[in-house]
Amino acid sequence: MNKLFYAAFTYMVLGVLSGLFYREFTKAEDFPAGEFTQLGLVHTHLLTLGFIVLLIVLALDKQFQFSSNKLFSWFFWTYNLGVVLTSAMMVWHGSLTVLGKESSSMIAGIAGLGHIFLTIGMVLFFLALRHGMQHTKQPLESVSA
Repeated sequence: MNKLFYAAFTYMVLGVLSGLFYREFTKAEDFPAGEFTQLGLVHTHLLTLGFIVLLIVLALDKQFQFSSNKLFSWFFWTYNLGVVLTSAMMVWHGSLTVLGKESSSMIAGIAGLGHIFLTIGMVLFFLALRHGMQHTKQPLESVSA
């Protein structure tokens, strides 16, 4: 559970810093306000996919104790690889946009890999969660009460 807590905290810090970077970098480069760049999306992606999702996983793990499952470890590292790859490619692509440079299909391909890792991670998460729910003494119905 400590891994989840520290990972969520790290994503919270990175999410806030990415918002600061977006604001200051576009201002320093005189990028027109309101013009689209992926840099503006990194902030919300890190906060949502990293911070909020991992806090939800932390709460579910507290209830169903599935983090000791081998599938959970696979979920954790695969999902985090997906978040990092996807976010890094958004920063790279967005920075190129602000600098007025062309992006490449390589960036899109690596971002696609990031999304694939996110998807695999979420499937592994649900498998680990199902295992935890099946092996928890407390039935699911009593959780909502």
